[in-house]
Amino acid sequence: MPDAQCQQWLCPDLRPYWLLGQLPDSECVVLRDRVTGEQHRFSIPEGYALRHFVGQYSLAQVQQRVAEEYAEIDAHFVARLLDQLLALGILSTEPAIASGPQLKSTVSWRANPAGYWILRNSENLNYQMQVSPADKAVIEQLGQREPQAICQQQGIAPDYLRALLQQLAAAGMLVGTEPAKPKRGKFNPLSLLFFKLPLFNPDAILSQLLPPLRGVWSRPALVGLGIFLTASLIVGWQQRPELLALGQTLIGSYGHSLFVPFVLLMAFVVSLHELGHALTLKHYGGVVPEVGFLFMLLIPAAYTNTTDSYSLPRRQRVLVIVAGVAVQFLLAALGFWLWQVTPPGIWLHRTSLLLMAAALFTVAINLNPLARFDGYYLTVALTGINNLRSRSFGFYRDLLQGQWYPGSNYERWVLACYAPFSLLYLWFVFGFIIWRVVTWVLTNAPFTALLLLLAWLFYYYIPQNHAPVSPQSNH
Repeated sequence: MPDAQCQQWLCPDLRPYWLLGQLPDSECVVLRDRVTGEQHRFSIPEGYALRHFVGQYSLAQVQQRVAEEYAEIDAHFVARLLDQLLALGILSTEPAIASGPQLKSTVSWRANPAGYWILRNSENLNYQMQVSPADKAVIEQLGQREPQAICQQQGIAPDYLRALLQQLAAAGMLVGTEPAKPKRGKFNPLSLLFFKLPLFNPDAILSQLLPPLRGVWSRPALVGLGIFLTASLIVGWQQRPELLALGQTLIGSYGHSLFVPFVLLMAFVVSLHELGHALTLKHYGGVVPEVGFLFMLLIPAAYTNTTDSYSLPRRQRVLVIVAGVAVQFLLAALGFWLWQVTPPGIWLHRTSLLLMAAALFTVAINLNPLARFDGYYLTVALTGINNLRSRSFGFYRDLLQGQWYPGSNYERWVLACYAPFSLLYLWFVFGFIIWRVVTWVLTNAPFTALLLLLAWLFYYYIPQNHAPVSPQSNH
């Protein structure tokens, strides 16, 4: 293309996507992406030229204005700047099929029968977004229309679109964005109550395990499981006096020595319980991106990340949750029948009883809807109200601020009932644990505990030395 024709090219408007500012006490300017925060540095004359990239001036006009301000520049200054912008990917010579912020190619939609949509990224299933049909219509226009055109077509304010883009960027749904890693705070002893250690992505292994197990989710298999568990419950209920008496005898004979095998059996039960969740999620087409260890009151067990179940219909979500509980009941029933057929006095007879007790104990803990275990997520799935705990607290926060919750009457009743019970449960559990720990410490090691407490308070509240923060660009 002749150079004279190039000089008539219109310099595009960078302002919807990039912010230009000068660093304090510096001989350079910064061009920063509005969504991703990506930054590029330029000289002061280049920054002056970039100020004219507003979609109104040709290449020749920008060159003339820069030459009037900086006499030392040559005749190809702006042309070289344009080449630099192309090399950095800020501009492109390709046809503008898409413009502005764009969704990643790994992002997909899943409809939920409750009337909303789930936006999921197969690269990182820890971050999913629940989106209304109206917001879905807006998001689908990204990369196809200019932001201003989207606002006009959808009838939304620019601030609303900007907030929606910020949510998408925070969840890593847009090209060039990644979810922000949670800030690592100082050690808090309460974190020992529950923490996780991620290990690896088990999805490929689960995909190999699933085919030979497909029959487990068939109707005959589920009916057979129901009959087996019902029969076990009836027989076990009839023999409960004998079971309770034997349990008391074991505790009286072995005492604290039962603690370690009981904890190990609990870990075994919970691990198979998590495998039940994971395989059922895979059966319904979901993805399990992470497996690891969790420690609850320092008791180890396995966990699987089943966040992708939120993209399933409500019935399938319920079945994913119920699958783990069904595994626990199955192990309890197997322990019961093994106890029935083994002769008293041998280790397998005692172990089978401990297995049954460990399975039933974990079921009792797990089905509590006030703790963030399966009982809670089952309640979420059955009610159809995601983030039930935080939204129930938000319901009362809005009331205290004189605001009315915008949901349906059904949602208001559920949130109004759940929050008080959840709060009382948290106070009771943490209060009981703290009281027991403090009582034991003051009785057995008061001086050592005082020294450790003072050392921790000094460590926790002493100011941290932060590295100098890079100056932000001025807009």
